[in-house]
Amino acid sequence: MEIKVLGPLLVRERGTSIVPSAGKPRQILAVLALRAGRVVPAATLMEEIWGQDIPRSAATTLQTYILQLRRKIANALGETPSRTSKEVLVTSYGGYLLRAAPDDSDLREFERQSAAGGAALERGDAHAAAELLSRALGLWSGEALADVPVGPVLGLDLVGMEEARMRTLEQRIEADLSIGRHAGIVAELRMLVARFPMQESLVAQLMLALYRSGSTWRALESFQRLRSTLVEELGIEPSARLQELHGRMLAGCATLDLPEPAGYGVPARLSA
Repeated sequence: MEIKVLGPLLVRERGTSIVPSAGKPRQILAVLALRAGRVVPAATLMEEIWGQDIPRSAATTLQTYILQLRRKIANALGETPSRTSKEVLVTSYGGYLLRAAPDDSDLREFERQSAAGGAALERGDAHAAAELLSRALGLWSGEALADVPVGPVLGLDLVGMEEARMRTLEQRIEADLSIGRHAGIVAELRMLVARFPMQESLVAQLMLALYRSGSTWRALESFQRLRSTLVEELGIEPSARLQELHGRMLAGCATLDLPEPAGYGVPARLSA
């Protein structure tokens, strides 16, 4: 089975799509695909479809959706299958399980590559980290489950997936800063900061990339823009770490030229 959720939903059995066109069965398949190999309680699937307003007919309707998915699976398996649709979409322990191997999912592959890249960054191998983290991010083809209606269950799943994507992205940028790619990531960081104007870690990385590219005034301008936004929107000042980075840039601190990451993409000596 092939499962892709880091973009439009794609689930194939023997090369044939089993994704239904109707919205609710598609939601059910998406929940099962994200938890492939694990039993998903029927109550979880009902919550995804109906939220807190679950009708009396929910159990029967859910069974109908499962039957529709099994028909799609049976068609994909062909006339002489080595296993039945009920062995692919299994009824078990008050719920359902989509039988698939861990390697079948792009989400699991993303998690593996991201974890390996993070570990490489921790041990100081920035080149390996940049490659692994870039490979992980390359698995995304757009917004996760972009063509699937989203209920309460998938909504929480998507929040976690986007947070993991952003964490991986920040680590990849940190690795790029560590190996001297500061000029090449300025444009990317500008777009990210425009999208997330109050995310200090991204602003710090942009400041450092600009500073190392010889644009000290632009780096300082980025800090002032963040400060104005935080004061106006939340009534707070930037964090002490970011203010320290700003102060060191004003002082022309030589340690900022060293490609040694430590949180926020800032050299380790910054927090010393």
